[in-house]
Amino acid sequence: MFDKVLIANRGEIALRVLRACKELGIATVAVHSTADSDSMHVKLADEAVCIGPPAARDSYLNVPQLLAACEITGADAVHPGYGFLSENARFAEILDEHDIVFIGPKAEHIRVMGDKIAAKQTAKRLGIPVVPGSDGGVTEDAEALRIAKDIGFPVIIKAAAGGGGRGMKVALGEHDMSIALSTARSEAKAAFGDDAVYIEKYLQKPRHIEIQVMGDGQGNAVHLGERDCSLQRRHQKVWEEAPSPALNAEARERIGGTVAKAMADLGYLGAGTIEFLYENGEFYFIEMNTRIQVEHPVTEMITGIDLVNEQIRVAGGATLSFTQDDVKLSGHAIECRVNAENPATFRPSPGKITQWHVPGGLGVRVDSHAYQGYTIPPYYDSLAGKLIVHGKTRTECLMRLRRALDEFVVDGIETTLPLFRTLVRDPDIQDGRYDIHWLEKRLAEGLMEG
Repeated sequence: MFDKVLIANRGEIALRVLRACKELGIATVAVHSTADSDSMHVKLADEAVCIGPPAARDSYLNVPQLLAACEITGADAVHPGYGFLSENARFAEILDEHDIVFIGPKAEHIRVMGDKIAAKQTAKRLGIPVVPGSDGGVTEDAEALRIAKDIGFPVIIKAAAGGGGRGMKVALGEHDMSIALSTARSEAKAAFGDDAVYIEKYLQKPRHIEIQVMGDGQGNAVHLGERDCSLQRRHQKVWEEAPSPALNAEARERIGGTVAKAMADLGYLGAGTIEFLYENGEFYFIEMNTRIQVEHPVTEMITGIDLVNEQIRVAGGATLSFTQDDVKLSGHAIECRVNAENPATFRPSPGKITQWHVPGGLGVRVDSHAYQGYTIPPYYDSLAGKLIVHGKTRTECLMRLRRALDEFVVDGIETTLPLFRTLVRDPDIQDGRYDIHWLEKRLAEGLMEG
């Protein structure tokens, strides 16, 4: 096991990793920008190193500064959390060149899954079902139109090099193709420095289903069920739950078994998530995230397995501490991303938290780096914390979530808590009747007005 882990991240995930390290008896190093000197993980870590000014490119993305922090403190491993450098294959390689362990997948797997086209080709080779579409990047409009006609409109045009909804455009018919292609290419170039795009069949009302996997790089891999992340705004997840209200046991075992076998065949190391669109009983691969996910706690709540702990163990050379037969799903869990944003306009709301009271009780978990008196900085994403609730059934979970949301008090900044208080009382949500377009449609209809 490692002697000392440097946590190359900030916010709630940095605190989450710190807690896992403490429980494993591993010393921790918190790195932080000048804007994050008062963050909770900085206060609790064994050592803390300031790595630069607020801008991420000068601090959390500054590889030389991170290497220097490792050298100064003697850290023998780095946990990247999510975001920032967590899916940067070159960063993993640089750490390896300096005899520092990257707590994550092998660089080759990060690289192939970070390229949307290569990822789709790899998934197809491994037997994972994919969305019908182009086999590679498309450069000519005429070729794009031919492919679109072959698979049938509507189609979606996506940036090959990135995610988060950038460089993604829908063409409903032939008349839309030219402008959709040019817009997607320009957005992809601006966001990722690469204007390569590919084309896929656009599904009308799919669910967003993702399968959590864990591998040890030694030929062992398991799945830990699915998460339903269909409640989204601008392709950003808002609410996640497990198991999905849309899947039955047969569908779960079918796709879970397929994914676990694929990851074993790949020799995958660490935590990963295979994301699918699900419609009319069929799964269609869209991407793989080669890191821990924001929404990993809902899986932990229904399996009782500490995913971050397991990440650290297998990165240190251990085999998986459980088999597929050991994974038992129990009850239902829901996570709400509490962002420092206006709940109607989603405008960021950084500032000082004057009151912070989190809910408690059986089956209630809050993952957050925030506290009363803490100032949410304006330089990073607006996630202030995550409320995760577990119940024996989905109905019990919803009732517990409703109670917990009413107990949650945050003053001084605006948060998305009012949105969740509305959602948990909505009949469609209560019945599990929603798809990836549901939230944006309801917001456009005035869900949060008045």
